[in-house]
Amino acid sequence: MNTLRHDLVVLDMAGTTVADGGLVELAFTAAAERLGEDPATMIDHVRATMGESKISVFRHLFGGDEARARQANLAFEEAYSSLVDGGRIAPVPGAAEAVAELREQGRTVVLTTGFARVTQDAILDALGWRDLVPLTLCPADAGGRGRPYPDMVLAAFLRTGAVDDVRQTVVAGDTSYDMLSGVRAGAGLVAGVLTGAHDASALTAHGATHVLASVAELPAAIRASEESGEPSASKESGESAS
Repeated sequence: MNTLRHDLVVLDMAGTTVADGGLVELAFTAAAERLGEDPATMIDHVRATMGESKISVFRHLFGGDEARARQANLAFEEAYSSLVDGGRIAPVPGAAEAVAELREQGRTVVLTTGFARVTQDAILDALGWRDLVPLTLCPADAGGRGRPYPDMVLAAFLRTGAVDDVRQTVVAGDTSYDMLSGVRAGAGLVAGVLTGAHDASALTAHGATHVLASVAELPAAIRASEESGEPSASKESGESAS
């Protein structure tokens, strides 16, 4: 039986707690055009790898040319930050309230992203979320490897000391790579949300134990999992399955 409390909750940002209205694709397009590339040749890979560290995406797109990848990544971060500064982002409805509820339940919440720290900070500032959670992480905070590697989840586990067992960790995100990172980290509950890049079938195929309409449903889903005393299993909320 599963009698563990899930006291560490690791949440993705864009698409999960933050609604950015497609700014990732807009910023990738701007970066590609700045480098004289055709964004149409890249967009399918960008969509398939949503959630991955952006520098890793550019390394793939430019065939391992590190200098070119870093140039493109800088252009992307600058474009995204300017869009954020233009007021193009907002919280996913109910996200801040869900975080507050999780913390009231005694759980530690960490926000993670595939963006660079400067962009993550710009998002936090734009939303007034600097004090929303005790820890935020980007790939550089976890040795440089972003999703689908488990490093950011494990960094949250090690740096917070909130739980003694990785199975007490919850990971929630909107992409296949979010799900993979949670599974690879050994998280006991891996929740996919339908407010972002990927659909329920993709999330489940990559390891989601739960598929929720949005992160607003997460506090209730965690409580239900704990109260059931059953091992985590793939579940969809009634709302998200409709």
